[in-house]
Amino acid sequence: MAAAERHLSKACPVMKRLIKTHGRCTIGQSPRDPFHVLCTSIISQQLSVKAADTIQARVAAAVLDRAAHTGGFVPAHFIDVEHSLLRSAGLSNAKATWLIGIAQRVHRGEFSFAALDQMEDEAAIEALDALPGIGRWTAEMYLMFALARRDIFSLGDVGLRNGVNRLFNAGEKLDDDATRAVATRWAPYRSIASWYLWRAMEAAPKVG
Repeated sequence: MAAAERHLSKACPVMKRLIKTHGRCTIGQSPRDPFHVLCTSIISQQLSVKAADTIQARVAAAVLDRAAHTGGFVPAHFIDVEHSLLRSAGLSNAKATWLIGIAQRVHRGEFSFAALDQMEDEAAIEALDALPGIGRWTAEMYLMFALARRDIFSLGDVGLRNGVNRLFNAGEKLDDDATRAVATRWAPYRSIASWYLWRAMEAAPKVG
């Protein structure tokens, strides 16, 4: 992380200021189980943090006794769970179907997290994107936070786009090509730069 800070500070005055303001990036500090992260990513889609945490807790309570594992979700929690049980915990019909489907694929050996870990970034994103309920944004977030990949920048993340617009274009909207051009200077540490953009947007004064 020290190498990332040096590179970003040298390459970009804005990043230098953000690093000084927000301290060391925490991506990759705590290992996270890959299947559990994938499940929580699906549960949290299109929900506020508070709502996602509430439903995740309900799902955990509903499936906890289905496997001899309490450190987080594992495939055994979902491979034969009743769809109605997940719905009663607050999951949408689609999310319940996706969780069961992914668990079954992992259980049957049709999807391997170990193999995913060995793939290049784009190949890993494509492999995740092929799973039910996983789009490119979720796949990119997974690479950043579950696999601690250092050079991911998600053009589909609203917070990142707003951060680039605010800090590099006086709040005016930049198109995809212009946004990529801004982010290119941060390679090979675009994930780290993303973390600082999120922190900057969290701290920014709210308008309206």
